[in-house]
Order: sequence, then structure tokens, then C-alpha cells
Amino acid sequence: MEILSDELLLDAYQAAMQFNLEPEFIQLLAAEIKRRQISPDNFRRITA
Repeated sequence: MEILSDELLLDAYQAAMQFNLEPEFIQLLAAEIKRRQISPDNFRRITA
């Protein structure tokens, strides 16, 4: 996960949500977003 830039991580999360991928994978991405303390505004932008 550390290889991904913040932008790519957010893109991966958005795509995982869009394509309804495995909930465990989505949770893994969400946990990494939280771990990196990515701005909630950016997080909210992709989940809206």
C-alpha cells in the first residue's frame, strides 16, 4: 500500500466502490486512507 500515492489510493477506493468489489478490500483501502490521515474533504469527495 505504501507504494501508492494518495491520489492513486483514493482512485482505487473510488473504483472499488463503483464496481462493488469485495467489502474486505474496500475496508482495507479505507483503513489505509485513515492511516495516512488523508483529508476528510478528499475522502468525502469520492464517497459522495
